[in-house]
Amino acid sequence: MAQSRFRTDRQLSARMVAVMGTLVLAYAGAMTVLSLVLGRWWPLGVAAVVTFFVFQMLASDKVALAAVGAREVSAEEEPELHAVVDRLCSLADMPKPTIAVSNSSVPNAFAAGRKRSGIVLCVTRGMLSRLDEQELEGVIAHELSHIAHGDAMVMTVASFIGVLAGLTARFGAQLMLYAGRMRGLWQFMVAALAVTALSAATWMVSVLLIRTLSRYREFAADHAAAELTGNPAALASALQKVSDRRSLIPSRDLRRATAVSAVAFCPVTVSKQVGAQLLSTHPSVEDRIERLEQIARRLG
Repeated sequence: MAQSRFRTDRQLSARMVAVMGTLVLAYAGAMTVLSLVLGRWWPLGVAAVVTFFVFQMLASDKVALAAVGAREVSAEEEPELHAVVDRLCSLADMPKPTIAVSNSSVPNAFAAGRKRSGIVLCVTRGMLSRLDEQELEGVIAHELSHIAHGDAMVMTVASFIGVLAGLTARFGAQLMLYAGRMRGLWQFMVAALAVTALSAATWMVSVLLIRTLSRYREFAADHAAAELTGNPAALASALQKVSDRRSLIPSRDLRRATAVSAVAFCPVTVSKQVGAQLLSTHPSVEDRIERLEQIARRLG
């Protein structure tokens, strides 16, 4: 965890270590089997993986900002937003992140980046227009806690494994389709089937682990933000406002915001299907508000 006044969450730290360790082991095993399947072509597979990883780490924040049409803003352009961030960073005793604003009408915020010194904190116009100052402070404190805890970086790295496994599974399925149309390529068909099955299994494991961690980190960020500001009711009010306005948002803006839904303050869409919570990136708004109410009672 970064040196700051945010409460150290040992359970979050332990979960991050466990998830990353499990993913690395699963990925190493998958790569070993994949190398055996590819035979002499294994260096090409390794080169593709390394290239994709480097791109993911170097461009993750830029890709996230581009996905929602955000740009960096100066204190002259957004004095009130910068004032809130300055005040909270001073209170938390942590470096100030780069500030960006998206013109999206979807009320949301997120922190993205590969290292603490290069984190970008993005807030949408929809969020700025709907929240009062205390509610906005709660949301900003929530995002700053993600930065201080280091889970923003962990999610960036962990999601790489899942994305790569998903792409590999799709590639393997296409190879199977190609081999199925040609005669005498049964060995190629078997290799493609092995790659697809292995990648799909790795993807499924990574999704379950990452989303379990993601749900816990949202509770941890709410808790840390409530304790830093001393105003859990304001954060609960912000959550209620954001969730209540989903049905009024244009579908075009919702589709664009989906790209960063996993790391945003609140999910863009919520599924009502049975078992959907197991694959959700966020706990339900009701559960988050209930926990904030418990913190409010504890703080008196």
